[in-house]
Amino acid sequence: MTTVVDLFAGCGGLSKGFENEGFEVKAAFEYWPTAATCYEMNFSHPVHRTDLSDVEEAVGLIGSYKPDMIIGGPPCQDFSHAGKRVEAARASLTDSFAQIVADIQPRYFLMENVDRAQKSHAYSSARKIFKDAGYGLTEIVLLASRCGVPQRRKRFFCIGVLGGEDGELTPYLTANLAEKEMTMRDYFGDSLDLEYYYRHPRNYNRRGIFSIDEPAPTMRGVNRPVPQGYPGHPNDACPVNPSIRPLTTLERSLVQTFPADYKWTGNKTDQEQMVGNAVPVKLAQYVAAAISDYIDSRAVKAANCDDFHRWLREDKGLSERTCNDVVSRLKRAAKIMPLHEVETGDYLVHLSQDDSFISLSASVRSQIRRSVTLLKEYLEAAA
Repeated sequence: MTTVVDLFAGCGGLSKGFENEGFEVKAAFEYWPTAATCYEMNFSHPVHRTDLSDVEEAVGLIGSYKPDMIIGGPPCQDFSHAGKRVEAARASLTDSFAQIVADIQPRYFLMENVDRAQKSHAYSSARKIFKDAGYGLTEIVLLASRCGVPQRRKRFFCIGVLGGEDGELTPYLTANLAEKEMTMRDYFGDSLDLEYYYRHPRNYNRRGIFSIDEPAPTMRGVNRPVPQGYPGHPNDACPVNPSIRPLTTLERSLVQTFPADYKWTGNKTDQEQMVGNAVPVKLAQYVAAAISDYIDSRAVKAANCDDFHRWLREDKGLSERTCNDVVSRLKRAAKIMPLHEVETGDYLVHLSQDDSFISLSASVRSQIRRSVTLLKEYLEAAA
C-alpha cells in the first residue's frame, strides 16, 4: 500500500480523498490547533502541530515515516482572489514544502493550491527546487465540477515523480473528466430543502443568488446572511425574497463532498474557515485515483517491457521460458492486488493475507512471491 504524509493538512479533505482511494496516510502536519483537532477527530493516525517553516526539524520528523508520497497544500491566501493579491510571508511556506520534499526524496509528491498560484513567484521558486531535486512535474488546473464535485472550483495541482518525465501524468488526470459539470441537484437530488440560495459576493458587481440546477460557486471561508440592503443582480438565479438563505455550515461541508458524519469542532467562524479552505474530498479522490492508475500502469509496463525481460535474462540469468513465466505470475498477482503496490515494501505482506491468494496452491503462491520480488528488485534498480 502506497504510504502518504499530508502537510498543511487542514481539516483533512486531501487526506480523506487519498484514504478513500486506498492510500495509507501515515501522519498529518497542521499548525492551526483548531484544524488539527478537527483532523484528529476524523482519523486514527498522528497529527503533528509542527511549524513547517523549520525545514530541518520537519525533515527529521516527516522522514521518520519513510513516506512513498508527500501531499499537501501550503497556505494559499496570498495567492487567492480575495483581498490584496500580495505574496506575503506565508507564501514562503511553499518553498518550505518544496525543500522538505527535496530533502526527503519520496518517490512521489503532490502540491495543490488555487489556480493563480501557478503564475506566482513563490511557485516559480518551489518549482526550481523540485526540478533540481530530480522530479518530473505534471502541472494542471482542474475544475472540481468535472471531477465529481458539485462546485465550480478551480485548483492547481503539481505532481512530482522522482526521475520521471514532465507531463507524464496528464493523460491519467484528464482521462475521466466529466463532459458536463456536476450541478447541486446532480449530487444532492431533492435532499436539500431549497431550490435557490445566497452566497455573499465579494462586491455587488457580482451576483449572490444561485440555483441548485448549476454547480455551486467556490465555497469560501466566510458565510454571511442576505444583507438587508442587498440590491439584487441581473444574473441572480431568482429575485431576492424572504425564503432565500445562505447554505448552512453542514450544507457547505457537503458541497465540499465531506461525508455527512464528518466531525467538526471550533466556533462557527472556525468551521466556516476550515470548510472554505479544504480541498473537496471527491476532487482529492479523483486526483488520487489518477495517480494510482499511473503507478499501476508503470508497474505493469515494467513487467512487460523489453528492459525488464533483458534484465531477467542478463542480470538474473533466467531462460526465456522462465522470463515469460515471471510475467504470467505477475499478471495473476495483479488480478488479486494492483501491481502499483509492488513499489512499497508491504505488497507481499498484504497479498499473503488476501483470501484469493491463500486459496492458490502452495507452489503457485511461491512462484508469485518470487515474481513479485524480482519485479520489485528491478524497479528499485531502475529508479
